[in-house]
Amino acid sequence: MAEHAVHPAYPVGLRLSGRRVVVVGGGQVAQRRLPALIAAGADIVLVSPSATASVEAMADAGEIRWERRVYADGDLTDTWYALIASDDTAANDAASAEAERTRTWCVRSDDADAATAWTPATGRSEGITVAVLTTDGQGGRDPRHSAAVRDAIVEGLRDGTLAAPHHRTRTPGVALVGGGPGDPDLITVRGRRLLAEADVVIADRLGPRDLLDELPPHVEVIDAAKIPYGRYMAQEAINNALIEHAKAGKSVVRLKGGDPFVFGRGMEEAQALAAEGIACTVVPGISSSISVPGAAGIPVTHRGVAHEFTVVSGHVAPDDERSLVDWSAVARLRGTLVLLMAVDKIGAIARALIAHGKSPDTPVALVQEGTTAAQRRVDATLATVGERAEAEDVRPPAVIVIGDVVVVGTTTTGSSVE
Repeated sequence: MAEHAVHPAYPVGLRLSGRRVVVVGGGQVAQRRLPALIAAGADIVLVSPSATASVEAMADAGEIRWERRVYADGDLTDTWYALIASDDTAANDAASAEAERTRTWCVRSDDADAATAWTPATGRSEGITVAVLTTDGQGGRDPRHSAAVRDAIVEGLRDGTLAAPHHRTRTPGVALVGGGPGDPDLITVRGRRLLAEADVVIADRLGPRDLLDELPPHVEVIDAAKIPYGRYMAQEAINNALIEHAKAGKSVVRLKGGDPFVFGRGMEEAQALAAEGIACTVVPGISSSISVPGAAGIPVTHRGVAHEFTVVSGHVAPDDERSLVDWSAVARLRGTLVLLMAVDKIGAIARALIAHGKSPDTPVALVQEGTTAAQRRVDATLATVGERAEAEDVRPPAVIVIGDVVVVGTTTTGSSVE
C-alpha cells in the first residue's frame, strides 16, 4: 500500500460495540491500545502466545478473549478491525495480507505504510474526543507531532483556555467551584473549564480574581463581596442571585476561594438551590488550610513530628458565647493546628491555648496572602504571636499554623517566604 501513502488519510470514527476486533500480539502496543477498544465495547480476540501482565489481567477479567498461540490464516474471518502488533514480522505480513483480502481495516505497529488504517493520537475531555493525524510532508505519519498537537488541544479544553460554545441546549444549573487559595493556576482543570463556559459568574473576594480577566465580554460578573445589607443578608442575596440566573436558563458559576465546603457556606447555597429544584454541581477546590502552609514551606504533617492536623475557624473569640470551639480540647491535641479567619483574634486564641496547657514556646507561623505574589510569612511563638501579628501588621487573608512543623519546613518549594 506504499504507493497510496501520498494521499491523506480519511478520518472516521469507528463504532465497534459488539463487533469482532482481532489483536495480534500481546506486548506493549496492545497494552496501550486495548483499553480504548474495551471502552468502545468491541468483542476483542487477542491472538498471541504471550502477553504482558497488564494484558493478561484484561483476559483474566473477561474484558478480552485470549487465544494463546501464533497467528493463523483465517483469524480475521468476520472481523471488522484488526490491530497487528506482534514482534513476528512474518506473522504480521500474513495477517496484513489477510486483512487486505477480507477488506478488514487493519493497523500495523511495525509498518504503517503496509496498513490500511492509522491510529490517531487520541485524547478525551468531558465528552469531546480529539483525534489527530499529521504527516511528514511526504504522505508518511508524524506520530510525535500528532501527539504534541493532541496534548495542546486537550490541555486547552481541560483548563478552559480553549473553549467553544455549546450548540445543544444545556440544562440550566449552578456549579459551586472552589477556586483554590489564590494563585489562578491552582484552580482545578474542571473548575477552569466550567468558568470558561459560564454565562454568569458570582465571585467571592477571596477567589482567584485574575481568572475573571480571562472571561469573554458577554459573561456577567457579580461581585459577591459587594452585595449589601450585612453578612446574613449578603448570603441571602447571593442565594437569590444564583436562583434567579439559573431559572433564567443561564449557566452559573459560583466562584469561591479554597474549597466550597471548607468554611465556604457552600452547603447553604447547595441547599437553597435544591429547595428550588435547581441542579447543582460541586467542584472541590484546593483548601488554603493545606496549600498555603505548603507554599510557605510548612508541612502540616511530618514523619516523627506530627501525625495529624486540625483545621479550626478562628472568626469567633474564645470568650465569645457564640464560639462553638472547645479550646480546652484543641489545646490537648498533639498534632498541627491550622487556624483560618483568625488574624484579629490570634492574641486571644493564643492566650486560651496557653491557659489550657499549650506550651507558650509552641512555634507559630502566620502566612498572609499565601500562593500569591504578595505572600509573606511571619514567625512567632504562642507567647508572642499576638504582639508580632500587630507589630507586623498582618492582615487577612492569612493562614496561621501552630505546632512543631513550623520549624521543620524549608523554602525548597521555591515560594517567597519572609
